[in-house]
Amino acid sequence: MKTATLSPSNDARRGSLACVGMGMTLGSHLTPLARSHIEQADVVFAALSDGVVEMWLHRMHADVRSLQPYYQVGKSRMRTYRQWVDLMMTEVRAGKRVCGVFYGHPGIFAWSPHKVIEVARAEGFKAHMEPGISAEDCLYADLGIDPGRFGCQHFEASQLLFFERRIDPAGYLVLWQVGLVGDRSLARFETGPAYRQVLVDLLSRDYPLDHEVIIYRGATLPIEQPRIRRVALRDLPQVLLTTEETVVLPPAVALKPNLAIQQRLEALDKLDQAGALAGGERRPCHERLGGGGHGWQQALSVTTDDGCHDALSSCRTII
Repeated sequence: MKTATLSPSNDARRGSLACVGMGMTLGSHLTPLARSHIEQADVVFAALSDGVVEMWLHRMHADVRSLQPYYQVGKSRMRTYRQWVDLMMTEVRAGKRVCGVFYGHPGIFAWSPHKVIEVARAEGFKAHMEPGISAEDCLYADLGIDPGRFGCQHFEASQLLFFERRIDPAGYLVLWQVGLVGDRSLARFETGPAYRQVLVDLLSRDYPLDHEVIIYRGATLPIEQPRIRRVALRDLPQVLLTTEETVVLPPAVALKPNLAIQQRLEALDKLDQAGALAGGERRPCHERLGGGGHGWQQALSVTTDDGCHDALSSCRTII
């Protein structure tokens, strides 16, 4: 596959920034455009999930500077992330084309890429984020989850403890960084069973203690398989977790129909059929759906006379 070519800057002396995603699995997830940003950079900064992945990156560019050594036990991760921003901006201000390479998607659970792009743009530099395949993408594929079927909530696990959030047990619940749950210092790399027990106590308000919990870690090397473990919610505190593992709670209750809203929509359907609603010429159902958005209909799967699936009597409700 030929590498995509980026347009040269109008001012070759002026620095620029690109934060790109390496994806999760070595080699197979890197996009041609992300590769182009790496190859054409003057300097590359790397925050990757595996030392082997970083070695592979060195084969693509002669000047790769690892950001991992800035992590230290007892040192606030926020301090580390600010150092990353300063390191990248120093080179941008020096007139260099800088590429920050992050595992997965550079904008997901990653403070530094968003911040450094914000700073660069505020100072008048060209800055861009190039997406990558994230752990979330791999999770859906490896666990066979369609987030559009029942809905899906995502929370950083500590945020679920620190703030009053509303959980919907009729959909999937995905909890990130459970291995660090409850850490208020931002200076630890793990917390113990007592902290996870607090999380379980909170979750038990919406889930039975024997509810199945899936512990997931995606593959980072092509020779690896995703790691998938299934335990009861009550046993989660005693399970050893790494910071890379994600906890998924499948739906615990069935979707409850909103009868009042369905009645309102049914009344609108009747007006629509009678031509009483404005909106111009009617389009075929498949054109009104658009975007391939069909996953949520699987939850109810009622077939209409024109072949669409809908929660009510007609696909006209999702124009």
